[in-house]
Formats: sequence, C-alpha cells, structure tokens
Amino acid sequence: ALEEGITLFDTGDFYGDGHNELLLREAFQGIQRENVFISVKFDGKLHSQGKSHPKSDNHPNTVKNFLEDTLLRLGVEYIDLYQPGTACIDPSVPIEETVGAIADMVKKGYVRYIGLSEVGVDTIRRAHTVHPISWLQMEYSLFNRSIELNILPTLRELGISLSAYGVLSRGLLSGTWSKDRVLGLNDKRSNGPRFTNENIEKNLALVEALRGIAEEKQATIAQIAVAWVLSKGEDVIPLIGARKQSQLHVSLGAVDLNLNSDDLLRIEGAVPSELVAGEYYPVPRKKWFFN
Repeated sequence: ALEEGITLFDTGDFYGDGHNELLLREAFQGIQRENVFISVKFDGKLHSQGKSHPKSDNHPNTVKNFLEDTLLRLGVEYIDLYQPGTACIDPSVPIEETVGAIADMVKKGYVRYIGLSEVGVDTIRRAHTVHPISWLQMEYSLFNRSIELNILPTLRELGISLSAYGVLSRGLLSGTWSKDRVLGLNDKRSNGPRFTNENIEKNLALVEALRGIAEEKQATIAQIAVAWVLSKGEDVIPLIGARKQSQLHVSLGAVDLNLNSDDLLRIEGAVPSELVAGEYYPVPRKKWFFN
C-alpha cells in the first residue's frame, strides 16, 4: 500500500483487541511519521494484552486512557484523526462531552483532527459546535445511498469530509461473488441481511447488471463500484479493505477509471437503490443509529 502511494490508514482499538494497531506499528517501521495519516476509532473499552474489557465507557475522563493505550500500541506520539466508534456512543453521555475530551487531547498535541462515526445530522451539528469535525465515517456505496438525503448535504454545509466504508458491500460488489458460496460460521457476513438466501440472488442480479458497463470500460465491477464513490467529490474518501495484494491492486485501478455523466447515470440505473435487498448489519441501523 505504501509503495503504491497510499498514505491514509484507518484502524480501531477494537480491531483484534488492539492487534491491528500493533501490525500497523510493525508496517510503519522506517517510515517517516509525517508521511502517513492514521485514523483511529475507539470503542470505550480498554484493550490490554489482547483482551477487551466488557464494560464500555465514553465519559470524558476515560477517553485519554484509550488514547494512551493506542499511542503505545502504534508506537507514535500523536494520532492524526481520533473518533468515537458507534459502539461507544452512549446517548446518556452528551456528544459534546466526548468531543470536548478529544478536543483537550488536540490542545495537548496528541490528536490532530476529530471525526465521528455513524451519527445523524443533529449529533454532527452539536459536535461541530464544540470542535471542528473533520470527517464522518458512514457506509456509502451503490448498495446504500441513504446518506445523500440529509447527511451528505449537512457535511458539505459544514465543510466535513465523508469517510465512506462498505464501498464493495463486504465483497458483494466485487463481481466475483457466487450465489453458491458458503460462508463459514465465523464469517460475520453469514449474519448479514444482504447475504441471506432470500436476498443474495436479488443482490447478485444487480451486480450482474453492472458487468456489461464494466466490460465496456475495460474495468472490473469492483473498480466500477469504487470509481462511482470517487466520482462523488473530493470530499468523499472511499475506505478500501483488502485481504490480498491482488485485491488492493484491483481497487487502485479505480483511480484511473474516468466515469462521465452518462456512465454514472447508467451505473445508478443498473443498481436502483430501492431494489437492494437487506441492510449491511444484522441489526437495523435505526435501532442503533445515534441522531
């Protein structure tokens, strides 16, 4: 990734109970700190010795403890962007207090920017009055364009970027998924609504509708999906997750794929948002989405 010019790395203290941060520390050996941008989500739990503590706490006086642990695991003196993850946002703790605690860390030089994850318009505005919010992390893809209604316009009004995850919808938009594929018991997608027996064929039919367009553009379906997100503006940053180098190279090919207005209309027409079956997560977003 570094060799290909990728400089932004997104992680969380709960990814492998801190193990992912340790892996990044190893990967960044010999790299000038200012040459990489590290964004970290925290879930309100301590992750010591690879084990998370069961109780979540995002009260202001505990935020610094999570940050200290992350700095130690990454082996750095500051985090470029720090944000509370969805799991740690407690409606009983005002978002102003949590963001205020991170803002204190900004003043001390341990954090450069503040982000949010999976919150609604009201929370965005309230947080932004305490300290400028730099980005919001949300699902955004051809399979989920719901943020275009209210959230994306609010971000642009306030000058906040979008960190878009799920651009390939957990692999569904890769163009290589088969309806006969069997998911392992430990695969989180096995509980995903978009992957149930009644939904998978409907969703794969939408993916197949993109294949002709991809062939015309001499691209893969995955590249079309990533390029579509890239086309939405310089303030939209698609997050790419790759388990293999080959997958990373495929996604990087989207950068050089130029989609004109006609291409975009055809792509969106091939995948009508109302025909996508099932949500990204097993729990409907409205049940945990923090307004």
